[in-house]
Amino acid sequence: MYQPIKRLSQLLFFSLLTSLLITSCSSSKNDFSKKDVKRSQKLIGLNFDKKYIDTLYPYLQRNKKGYDSLRKYTLDYDVVPAVRFDPLPMNFEPKPQNGFPEWEIPENVALPSKKADLAFYSIPQLASLIKNKKISSLELTEFFIARLKKYNDILQCTITVTEEMALEQAKKMDAELAAGKYRGILHGIPYGVKDLMAVEGYKTTWGAEPYRDQEIDMTASVVQKLQDAGGILVAKLVSGSLARGDVWFDGKTKNPWDTTQGASGSSAGSGSATSAGLVPYALGTETLGSILSPSTRNGITGLRPTYGRVSRHGVMSLSWSMDKVGPMARSAEDCAIVYSVIAGKDPKDGMTTDYPDGFNPNKDYKSLKVAYLKNDIEKDSSDSKANLDKAVKKFKDMGISLHSVDLPKDVPYNGFDIILRAEAGAFFDDMVRAEEVDKMVEQTQRSRANSLRQARFIPAVEYIQANRQRQVLIEKMQDLMKDYDVLISPSSGNRLSIITNLTGHPAISIPTGLDEKKHPTSITLVSNLYDEDSILLLAKAFQDQTEFDEMHPDGYTD
Repeated sequence: MYQPIKRLSQLLFFSLLTSLLITSCSSSKNDFSKKDVKRSQKLIGLNFDKKYIDTLYPYLQRNKKGYDSLRKYTLDYDVVPAVRFDPLPMNFEPKPQNGFPEWEIPENVALPSKKADLAFYSIPQLASLIKNKKISSLELTEFFIARLKKYNDILQCTITVTEEMALEQAKKMDAELAAGKYRGILHGIPYGVKDLMAVEGYKTTWGAEPYRDQEIDMTASVVQKLQDAGGILVAKLVSGSLARGDVWFDGKTKNPWDTTQGASGSSAGSGSATSAGLVPYALGTETLGSILSPSTRNGITGLRPTYGRVSRHGVMSLSWSMDKVGPMARSAEDCAIVYSVIAGKDPKDGMTTDYPDGFNPNKDYKSLKVAYLKNDIEKDSSDSKANLDKAVKKFKDMGISLHSVDLPKDVPYNGFDIILRAEAGAFFDDMVRAEEVDKMVEQTQRSRANSLRQARFIPAVEYIQANRQRQVLIEKMQDLMKDYDVLISPSSGNRLSIITNLTGHPAISIPTGLDEKKHPTSITLVSNLYDEDSILLLAKAFQDQTEFDEMHPDGYTD
């Protein structure tokens, strides 16, 4: 009964051999011999008999013609593969949600005696100042633009200051407010976005030398949503080159707490600028840790929503089945506010969903069922260990009962990375084949450039097998999470990050203080699919009873 599957696998392997030969053969015409086919088998662990190679050789030649035919047709960057990822486990029902609240804007917020302290006000505080006309949107926008210009030489976190558009939008928001039109809590408040997000009229560089001067004639849906809510885009912030790390074509983005250290990536600019108070909040993207990691490194709060919750229309793709867009801000409440605006079904992004959504800040957090990775926490050997233990104790002191659980076992964690790398290789195939990839700044073994080149050597069969194993992982993760609302985890290490980025679960990174080196530390909360409410609720409760989210680096209030 398994013979047809075996035959299909063989055919797919044959197809791969041709793909390998296309990139490896030396002939200018891309001709290849039977000896080339025999040698290429070693790359994928096969050893067919000579008589079978003789038989399949004409088949591979036909495949080669098919590949050449495909390459004659240009694909726009916004074309998504017909095979689409669905994170839902079998028989899964999303938790009911009751929508987002009418955000409370405090009335008694005053301007600080030292204007620079405005840089670290929360969104509700800034909204109060704007709504009550204690400061104009134009003044606030000019304030943050000046900070971006002042500190960028130190932090290297900004690619483009969108000054002209920002000032025009700020004046418009002030005029609307004077006329009695108030768009909501983000009205007149500046923000930044990772420079993977297109903004019409401005460059979208993706942090990479080959795209330094790229302009995309559209505005990303998330940016448009924030603009419609009254937000003022003041900067396109650094993305590590093609969404990897904190190195980009003009430098390395710095951690404001320690400028000898990189900001981590790839939402490096969003993390660094928010931490230093150059923007009140920013948008980042994550495929394999790029919101959570820079949020930890820079001491801010970062929310990675469920896969498909937030539109990626107009945003560079690294992995169609793993990419997410989310807010990076001072607190969980600020993240919730921004998330409530950018989340939702987008007809321009077929991977977005319309499952019920919401956040109830008035819900009793003690009603949450919370698990924690006790063994991982006890074995943690990072510099954040002391603060990790204190954070766990704090949750217990808050009246939370913690239940020990372990991450799924018997899972091929080392094999999943090919999913990201194969999809990235497809998206950037034209750049690789045109040798534009050679212009990227980093060319080391672990660089994005090297990763894109090797993607051509990933077998189609192994990519499919990895996704089959991914489905097994989805079911195992569901078995772990089905009895709990929140899972508490160390932020150090990457096993949970690998798992939840593959399964699509939402997560939030919240600060837990500073280590002995005065570097920020954090803890990570994960919840069930389409239940951002639970992690936002517990994160907000933790931050209401601690002061870690109010900390900011010295030297940025001059």
